Amino acid sequence: MVSMGILLLEGGAEFGGRMSEPDLRAMELAGGPAAPIAILPTAAAPDKNNERAGRNGLRWFKSLGATSLDVVPVVDKSSANDSALAARVRSARLLYILGGFPGYLAKTLAGSLVWQAALDAYANGAVLGGSSAGAMVLCQHLYDPDVGQPLPGLNLLSNACVLPHHNQFGKSWAPRLAQALPEAVLIGIDEQTGILNDTAGAWKVYGAGQVTLYSTGVSQTYSRGETFRFGP
Repeated sequence: MVSMGILLLEGGAEFGGRMSEPDLRAMELAGGPAAPIAILPTAAAPDKNNERAGRNGLRWFKSLGATSLDVVPVVDKSSANDSALAARVRSARLLYILGGFPGYLAKTLAGSLVWQAALDAYANGAVLGGSSAGAMVLCQHLYDPDVGQPLPGLNLLSNACVLPHHNQFGKSWAPRLAQALPEAVLIGIDEQTGILNDTAGAWKVYGAGQVTLYSTGVSQTYSRGETFRFGP
């Protein structure tokens, strides 16, 4: 477990509305509007949506005032092991992983040069985050709806599993995941909502919706501006 930078976990519907709150806070923590932001569209590659997703990410962060943006075209194992692309990721102060297919994203990044570069940036104080699938893979566990079961994530956040789009369909995953992962903390994050562990080790809720923690059969809900802790 590395724990030098800041993590940003978002629940989906990332480009619009109140998602500006967690993203602006992430930009501030990364060093302000001029801080280099790298956008990874990897999770959108299986349905050939990565270029459009990358353009949407560029447009969104530009609208928030960001001036140094780079969509890094990591779409498969080969590009994930491209040293030039890894160098672009390593120089970022905010690495933002877009949504899409979580199982594909985790498999593509796991053990790659690009993921090692992301860990290097994070260890050097960068903000590492993502929305929906991009948040799911940062945890020890992720639920892959394509196979209907939990799979190993990239494990920056141990003993945890994100349920994105919680106010839409994510909450319907909670009962089966509570059974499959009885020891894990399930983190249900609504759309247009994000959390950052930017408050003395506690997580703070930003954006339009709520965050619901499920742990040992108990659920607890937190709203915008509230903080919470979990884990050791």
